[in-house]
Amino acid sequence: MTSPSDPQPRPVNGGFLWSHPAHLLALGFGAGLSPKAPGTVGTAWAWLAFVMSMPWMNEARWGLLLVLALALGWWACSVTARNLERVDPGQIVWDEIVAFWLVLWLIMPAGLPEQIAAFVLFRFFDAVKPGPVGWADRLFHDPTFARSMPQWGRAGLGILFDDLVAAACTLLVLAGWRTLWA
Repeated sequence: MTSPSDPQPRPVNGGFLWSHPAHLLALGFGAGLSPKAPGTVGTAWAWLAFVMSMPWMNEARWGLLLVLALALGWWACSVTARNLERVDPGQIVWDEIVAFWLVLWLIMPAGLPEQIAAFVLFRFFDAVKPGPVGWADRLFHDPTFARSMPQWGRAGLGILFDDLVAAACTLLVLAGWRTLWA
């Protein structure tokens, strides 16, 4: 609960979305403005964008896109977190988008049932944060970690890192499933 002297959090709305290119990217081109489950909406947006892009993409293009998306995402998430004055705002969904693109890139070609399983597993790992995902989430919030890194740069990297760990956990489960049922 905030006291009357505490500053009110900056509203995250269409005006904020369009006020800086970093906000547009970090908020997943508006997916993060969803009033309910913005992370799930961002992941669904990632899935749709991936499927729609498949005719024009190949392995090398996806690899390049992911590298660029991570680098730009670190910047965009850092700027947006700083401007919202919150270390890990829930409206930032670029982390879900990039991490789920990575999952889809590595499991394709996969049928619809496996894509659905990937979506459900990724959302589970990202939302519940069991084991290594919880560790990754807490790591960048630890004041003793990376003291030499500026707070907002650390925030951007931390926003991305736990979702990349969730993606790795998703891929491990899917690989185990493929191994057992192949």
